[in-house]
Amino acid sequence: MTDPERPLLSAALEGCSIVIAVDRRSSELAAALERHGAQVRRAPALSILPHIDDEALIAATRSLVAAPPDVVVVTTGVGFRGWMEAAEEAGLQEALLAALAGAQIVARGPKARGAIQQAGLTTDWVAESETSSELGAFLLAENLYGRRVAVQHHGSGADGLDALFADAGAEVVSLTVYRWGPPADPDAVARSVIAAAQGEVDAVLFTSAPGAAGWLAAAEREHVLDALREAAAAGRLLMAAVGPITADPLQTAGFAPLIAERGRLGSLVRAVVTYYGGGHAPGLDTVAGRLELRSAGAVLDGRLIALSRSGLAVLAALFAARGGVVARSVLRSALPRSSQSDHAVDVAIARVREALHAPGLIRTVVKRGYRIDLRGQYEETP
Repeated sequence: MTDPERPLLSAALEGCSIVIAVDRRSSELAAALERHGAQVRRAPALSILPHIDDEALIAATRSLVAAPPDVVVVTTGVGFRGWMEAAEEAGLQEALLAALAGAQIVARGPKARGAIQQAGLTTDWVAESETSSELGAFLLAENLYGRRVAVQHHGSGADGLDALFADAGAEVVSLTVYRWGPPADPDAVARSVIAAAQGEVDAVLFTSAPGAAGWLAAAEREHVLDALREAAAAGRLLMAAVGPITADPLQTAGFAPLIAERGRLGSLVRAVVTYYGGGHAPGLDTVAGRLELRSAGAVLDGRLIALSRSGLAVLAALFAARGGVVARSVLRSALPRSSQSDHAVDVAIARVREALHAPGLIRTVVKRGYRIDLRGQYEETP
């Protein structure tokens, strides 16, 4: 819920219900979205299990202190910070930083670079694509034979870098700092995928590839994955990812996600705000101004108008026709089952007209149905 003590930065996300399938920094992300008017649902599809007491991690850290690495590979910001925290808990942080200071340090993306800088170290190279493959290719070109390489892995650890570097003759020290675990509230995840499939959600935001894959797996278990694809293809559901790695499971599943430019939470928020506040969401140029749909109602000429479930259902059907005539039978099928009658359609249309305060926007086409009157469209007899 939006903090009443903090003023809104904009109303760009007013009327939007947004699911954040994020564990770490979810409060920060939620607060940023709420300051633009969004209603946020938290449904982390996975949890992060830290390894602060992991004997293997501490043993590997001691070995690096004793024999400093030539190269340090950092794949995630959260993982690198977790490693520093684990070293601090074991009383090794100062010695570890001294051991890493003379190494060539490479990062898989901007979040990893930020964590390196936060620790007081300098990054020598950053993979622009944020992929392990680019990172691996860069280091192979550097000739790793006989060099000692420390690799901090992401949660799943399945990036193939250890074997790649070992095959090139490097001595590899592998560090997995955290693991992905099951969601803390699986019921919340299930409710979120169902709500998104039923049109109650405008956008779903992801900050990790495993999290995106986990949320999609929940959608498949609830048998709503096809409905999500249809909603996204129709422009009624925005899938947004913090970077190309995070976007990969979404693209593989048939979605075309919005991808933040800089791979950071702030960039992700700006991308979503620009999408809804900058006229990039699907809309119609009507006789009453630009019309867009939100899960809470309609945005007409820049103002949000709350609509009932039935009203939004018939307006969405008219919206999808893009000015074409929609028969009462089609509108009837769009209504909730308890309201499926021609009379219910007429009542819903009347209430939408009243709420929109835009005479002529929804026109009656005698003996055929209804349509939205677009700007410049040939006018039929009302």
